[in-house]
Parts: sequence; C-alpha cells; structure tokens
Amino acid sequence: MTPLPPGSTIGILGGGQLGRMLGVAAAQLGYRCHIYAPDEASVAADVAAEFTCAQDDDIPALEKFADACDVITFEFENVPVAPLRAIAGRAPLHPPVGALDIAQNRIAEKNFARTHGGTPAPFAEVTDLASLSSAIAQVGTPAILKTIRMGYDGKGQARIKDGDDLEACWDIVGQQPCVAEGFVTFTHEFSVILVRGQDGEVRYWDTPHNVHEDGILAMSSSPAPAEILEHQDAARALAAKMAEAMDYAGVLTCEFFATADGPVFNEMAPRVHNSGHWTIEGAITSQFENHIRAICGLPLGDTGLAAERVEMINLIGGNAEEWQALLSDPANHLHLYGKGESRPGRKMGHVTKLFF
Repeated sequence: MTPLPPGSTIGILGGGQLGRMLGVAAAQLGYRCHIYAPDEASVAADVAAEFTCAQDDDIPALEKFADACDVITFEFENVPVAPLRAIAGRAPLHPPVGALDIAQNRIAEKNFARTHGGTPAPFAEVTDLASLSSAIAQVGTPAILKTIRMGYDGKGQARIKDGDDLEACWDIVGQQPCVAEGFVTFTHEFSVILVRGQDGEVRYWDTPHNVHEDGILAMSSSPAPAEILEHQDAARALAAKMAEAMDYAGVLTCEFFATADGPVFNEMAPRVHNSGHWTIEGAITSQFENHIRAICGLPLGDTGLAAERVEMINLIGGNAEEWQALLSDPANHLHLYGKGESRPGRKMGHVTKLFF
C-alpha cells in the first residue's frame, strides 16, 4: 500500500453536505477534490477544485471522471452500482462497490448482519399486496414498511398499526418491493462509527446516543448513557466483522437499538454519517479527516474525545434561519451547508457544543 501524496485528486460521488465536509477535510491535508453529481446545485462542488455534472449512469462521463482521479469515494449510498462496476480499474474505489451493493438492499443488509452474528429486528420481504398481508402476520403490529431500495430519513416508509388498511400502506410506498419490520422495544438508539484503514486497522469514535424526530436524526451526544455502553462491545464487534468481510476502507456506520436482549442491528451506512458530525470539533480527528486518511492509505488519526461531553443538534428546515442567535453563544460551533432553500425535513446545517 503506497500512500497517496498531497496534491492528488480525490473523486467524490455525490454533491451533498457530506461531500462538502469531506472536501474541506481533504483540502486541509493538501488534496484536491473532484465532485461528480447529477444536480447543478451541488453544495459539495462549492468547496471543490473540479465538478462534473452528469447523470449517475452516464458511463462516458464516469470514465472521464475516473481517469481524472487518483482515488474515488462516495458520500451517498444510493449511487447506482452497475455503472461503478463498469469503470472498475480506472481508479481505486473506497469503500468497495460490494459495500454499496449490500447497503442498497435492506434484505441483503439484514441477512449480512445476521450472517456475522448480528440480530436485526424481525423482518419479512414484501413483493405485492398479498405478501404484505402474510408479512404483517409474521412480524406483527405495529410494523414499518420500508422500500428495499432507496429511501432515507424516513422517506419510502409507511407505519402500520393493527387494523390499518394495508392496501393504502402499499400505495404509500409506491407498490415497490419492501421489507416489513416488526417494532423493537428499546431504550435508546445509538450508532457505532468506525474507520478501517487499507491495512485492516480499525478505530472507533465514542458511541453517540442518537435521538430521532419524525424519522430524522435530531441530536447526537457523547459519551452515551450506561444503558447504551453496556451494548457497545457487542455492537462494535459486529461492525468490525462486517467491515472485514467487505474488505472495507473508510468510515462505516452501523445503527443499533439498545434492548433488554442486547443490541439490535438497524442499518449500516458505508460512508461518513450524520451521527458523526460532532467529531469535527468533538474528536481529536474527525470522521471526515479519517475517511480521507483511510482511502488515501495514510495513518489513521486519534478518535478520542476532545471534551468531556459533546452535543450535536441538526438544523432542519427553518431552524437554520436562527444562525445569528446560535452564533451569539460563543460555545456553539455552527456549520451551514450552503443550501439555498429550506424545506420541512431538509438538513440545512448542524451546531456542535463542547462541554469541559
């Protein structure tokens, strides 16, 4: 493994805020970033050296992009896999395409976690209205119906209670292939955020306690309460096994529920993650810098806490308009993503506070 020298070009597939923060971290280490995204309004491109605006399945554009990069990564796990396989060999891709393939299919993802010793929530595959009825009979109610592919932050989902009209629920998810998940009784939600180097070294950040509102992460804080920490070792072991099995390099995030029977696996994100945004100020080395270090073959940085306690709050929709009030507190670290229009449910930024 030869480290990629500063001045090299890192290609980033996706043009959102995660790409933006990766670009800032890369620039601090002396790298240039080249963003590839289908939307002209790319907040990642605002901080990058180059920008290719083209569709995800435009093979000639992808080939040209890959030829201009020394390594490629992604900030969005719904990048189509087939076109990436078509440009394999033109530039190293980290994390590997196989990780994307697993993460893009909720059924494959849950089976993958179970194969490596994890416990997902009860689930059943749904392909049509008839199978939805049998799936609900299997997992019980309340349940949640999620499209097998695509969907995030509560999108592509329908909650099902006892007596609900299943046909209406099926229409809500667009009559697409789905997974029906039984609800889990849990005390807290948390995530394991690790970084794995190309040499197999694994480091973990402090386990954050995550609070969601309307299916969207509202707050992450570290250290987590004791009810979470008692599940930390088992959750970390599963995440590390999954990373090793995928021959992973970069940041990997796995979300869990803390239950009386141990950690229940929810989903994985083969990328930097919203629940790790606090690491920019709250850790010695952020998830964004360590992702860049990992994909470029550099030594990994210290993931320890930089304060006694760290809190990150997402700014969703119109909350970002309070930026002046937020900045009036000198303890706040404000990050705005440069998105022009605030809409309900849209992540516009985040604020992090350190407690000493």
